[in-house]
Amino acid sequence: MRKLIIPYIKFWSKSKNQHGVQSPFVYDLVTKCFYDKTNYDDYTKLKTYKKHLLSNNNTIEVTDLGVGSQVMKSNTRIIHNIAKNAGTTSHRAKLFYRLTNYFQFKSILELGTSMGIATQAMHLGNPEAKITTIEGCPNISDFTSNTFKQFDLKSIEVLNGDFNEVTKTLTSNNYDLIYFDGNHQKDATLNYFETLLDTAHNDSVFIFDDIYWSKGMAEAWETIKQHPKVTITIDTFFWGIVFFRKEQAKEHFTIRV
Repeated sequence: MRKLIIPYIKFWSKSKNQHGVQSPFVYDLVTKCFYDKTNYDDYTKLKTYKKHLLSNNNTIEVTDLGVGSQVMKSNTRIIHNIAKNAGTTSHRAKLFYRLTNYFQFKSILELGTSMGIATQAMHLGNPEAKITTIEGCPNISDFTSNTFKQFDLKSIEVLNGDFNEVTKTLTSNNYDLIYFDGNHQKDATLNYFETLLDTAHNDSVFIFDDIYWSKGMAEAWETIKQHPKVTITIDTFFWGIVFFRKEQAKEHFTIRV
């Protein structure tokens, strides 16, 4: 998208690879996870799942509770178009797989199920993990729940409803990973962050999708970075990754992935 050209140029000018990263924790994450070139067998399953969605020409009536799609204007949408334009890219799905495998997350919360591409990747990264994923559109929620069953993906609970309401019912839980996707608005993003902050422990990871999607999202990302409970952040341009490790001094990284 044209509006992302200038933010990306700025990102690239200050981004790094593993060289120059002084933190051992971040250095290991970058070299052993981000830049892991292993061709995992499960990557074939990621490809098969997405290919299944991309071959589906059925239509579905979509209810947008967030800001909606910038590509698909009609609420009647073809499954393969949703998977192509709104679904997690293959590159990011593989990174989700590696992250879940690297940290061995046991309890995962996802805000924004969509077609379940990211959900499947996290499940494959650690099949023992309990994943709770929230989808605002009832038709997408039903479709993706059935797709999970079709692919025999277990330990995944799909909740349908407004993020504001559903997240309030989850605040007594603890999560190793929370992925924030589905409502790319500043106030909503900050509200979800504050609501779910108490579910984080010292080794939890929060991932925010599309942090440069709009001026408001970029502002939300800057606010999150400055929160006193946040210690390490990693800006990958498409994701903002947050850590709460008390043993680490506050530091912000900009990493090319």
